[in-house]
Amino acid sequence: MIVVTGGAGFIGSHLVSKLNAMGHQDIIVVDNLKDSQKNNNLIKDKISAYIDKSDFIRAIEEREKICEDIDFMFHQGACTVTTERNVEYMMSNNYMYSKTLLDFCTEREIPFIYASSAAIYGLSSNFTEEEKNEEPINIYGQSKWMFDQYVRDLKIRKILKSQVVGLRYFNVYGPYETHKKSMASVIYHFNNQINDMGNLNLFSASGGYKNGEQRRDFIYVDDVVKTNVWMMNNRNISGIYNVGTGKSNSFNDIANTIIKRRKKGKINYIPFPKEIEKNYQSFTEANLTKLRSIGYNTEFISVDKGVNLYLDELLN
Repeated sequence: MIVVTGGAGFIGSHLVSKLNAMGHQDIIVVDNLKDSQKNNNLIKDKISAYIDKSDFIRAIEEREKICEDIDFMFHQGACTVTTERNVEYMMSNNYMYSKTLLDFCTEREIPFIYASSAAIYGLSSNFTEEEKNEEPINIYGQSKWMFDQYVRDLKIRKILKSQVVGLRYFNVYGPYETHKKSMASVIYHFNNQINDMGNLNLFSASGGYKNGEQRRDFIYVDDVVKTNVWMMNNRNISGIYNVGTGKSNSFNDIANTIIKRRKKGKINYIPFPKEIEKNYQSFTEANLTKLRSIGYNTEFISVDKGVNLYLDELLN
């Protein structure tokens, strides 16, 4: 039995679909379906069971019978609101929840692949998976960093007896992210802005970058799923790895790609919000040396192709 936490969410639902395509239907999806839009993500998938997150945590903690059949876990569930200020809520969702699941998997020697984040790097300009480069600047990044540190500590103490992989996602975009609302990708928001206003709002100069020239490593969701599945198929591999394209693109690049496809719209630069100025990553670009060193040679979809693939879905 394969567990996918966050399986009704953005990346999780794509992962479930990929597992279905590989012939797996023995899947337990764990999520919180208070948002009906997430439920729509599940309709297309074939699964054995859906379990509410709270019920699943209780089942894990009490070692209920359903847990006996688990032999692989993808942990994609988390609070991804980078502006969240409630420390207790964030740590409960992103640190304690992850710790509970990993402790269970460690006890049973169940392979465990989890979603980490490039937010861990904060304002660093070096994006290699080393502690010296990690300086999270918000509660979200800190919660992810703390769990990575927990994993590292277990490894040092030689407690981990089975595969444990942390995948540091950079800026993931693609279909089925509508429920993320403000946390959905800029591609989603830029397309909506063209529909609603005819303009695309980009931030003005900040962090040493000119208007709209802040840069991020944007990665298409299919590539993130492929990386997860590759790790599943290579259970001798453990560790923490970046998952990005290795190439950054400016927000101007993204906006102009969308304008070209839509054949309408223009860029409007808006003042950079003072409240996030000191906690904003103006540049991210995954260093893929470590990922490539373990034999992951799959090429990533270019931003131009990926954005157009996404627009195929949005404009359908």
